[in-house]
Amino acid sequence: MKTKILILCTGNSCRSQMAEGVLKRYGSDKFEVYSAGTKPSKVNETAIKVMNEIGIDISKQHSKNVTEFLGQHFNYIITVCDKAKESCPIFPGNSIRLHWAFPDPPHEKEVTEEILNEFRKVRDLIYEKFKKVAEIGVIS
Repeated sequence: MKTKILILCTGNSCRSQMAEGVLKRYGSDKFEVYSAGTKPSKVNETAIKVMNEIGIDISKQHSKNVTEFLGQHFNYIITVCDKAKESCPIFPGNSIRLHWAFPDPPHEKEVTEEILNEFRKVRDLIYEKFKKVAEIGVIS
């Protein structure tokens, strides 16, 4: 039986989508992974671009509201931004809640090389953390 994980951030547009993509790519044999937001928008185009740079396609993922998952049991609920941690709803059962905060990259309409580099830094932090989880199969 796979470990069921819900990754939350506010917009479900960037950080949680990246984390979902990494775990689906490297841990799909161990984990059933979902992401959602407390105020979902759409998957950020720059997040899609920087994930493609490392061979992970998140373009087919879509932003979901956390309310879509209420009533479901998750082994782990991981918040990746402070606002989501504060407003995370209660889920049934004995879900383990973890908070792994990652910086929020700038969400500007015009994407400069500097903004791309900020997204890459956040991507690399998320990649490192969640790929390690996928490799060892343990969340800590």
